Amino acid sequence: MLNDWLNADHIQLCDHVADWQEAVTLSAQPLLQREAITDAYLTAIFRQHQALGPYFVLAPGIAMPHARPEEGAKALGLSLLKLNQGVQFHSEDNDPVFVVVMLSAPDGSSHIELISQLAELFADSEAMAKLFQAQTKRQIEDIIANY
Repeated sequence: MLNDWLNADHIQLCDHVADWQEAVTLSAQPLLQREAITDAYLTAIFRQHQALGPYFVLAPGIAMPHARPEEGAKALGLSLLKLNQGVQFHSEDNDPVFVVVMLSAPDGSSHIELISQLAELFADSEAMAKLFQAQTKRQIEDIIANY
């Protein structure tokens, strides 16, 4: 199921970003181009980070920025940004981040299955080690195809 949402058009690889804001902005590009989210969605993520801290850094090396449906989510969607050089999100226990998965959900329930599949991937230490080392979209797609 994840490969239905995370195909080559929604996967990006990048060597280095200047800061977490650039990582989040870059990860949003496939969803912005598809019009799954609006610019307001990014603004909401940045505002929430300022208010709550790095709430979307889920585990070591993994961030999943998201905002509420009414804050600019127009359609269900995922994008994945793989960074070769990790970036600091100011998450004491989980920095640096190498994988940024942006989630867009237009309502409170349509994304539940996606979250479940992502949780399986994130919990698989072998798959995550491969994902952290991936150098091509094809390698990432092959890992995702198992979830």
